[in-house]
Amino acid sequence: MIEILTTIFFVFAVIDPVGSIPVYLEATKEFDLTHKKKIAIRASIMAFLILLFFIVIGQLILEGMSVSLDAFQISGGVILFLFALTMIFGDGKPELEKNQITDYKHVTIFPIAIPSIASPGAIMAVVLMTNNHIYTIQQQTITTIIVLFVIGLTCFILLMANHLQKVIGDYGITVLSKIMGLILASYAVQSILSGISSYFGNV
Repeated sequence: MIEILTTIFFVFAVIDPVGSIPVYLEATKEFDLTHKKKIAIRASIMAFLILLFFIVIGQLILEGMSVSLDAFQISGGVILFLFALTMIFGDGKPELEKNQITDYKHVTIFPIAIPSIASPGAIMAVVLMTNNHIYTIQQQTITTIIVLFVIGLTCFILLMANHLQKVIGDYGITVLSKIMGLILASYAVQSILSGISSYFGNV
């Protein structure tokens, strides 16, 4: 039970639903309430399908390229760590992605579904968390269900975005995003250390 709660918390940190609020509000500011709700739901569905694709196919693609498990853990950890650093020390996830909005007619996929919800960090994380060499099919299924749960929670948060922004404020959203970045950085370092330890253990 504790392991499941830990996984839920980690997936929540890497997807960072609260950090997506400013992106969503900026991307949908020219739409009425009905269309805003449709965009939130559709973007969440699209984000889950993207993550599900990498859960199922991601490792097969890497193994087809002859990428070893140790190399994947190390490189994945580095990418996650760099992504976490942008959340901690950069302008923050919201500002970066808000500045990428150029077409308000296609905001459901970009930037809301990807890279705001299904970010590069989230994609790399779900691949690492469903590694066929480490986790059983049952464990991978539970992880997939957890990802679906967090995406559902993300959808709910986006639907409540206007109210939440008033309660938390832009400053509060930025602080939460940086805390999520710190948690993600810790997981990334652990992944790197595990990959290095495994590699030298097999040499």
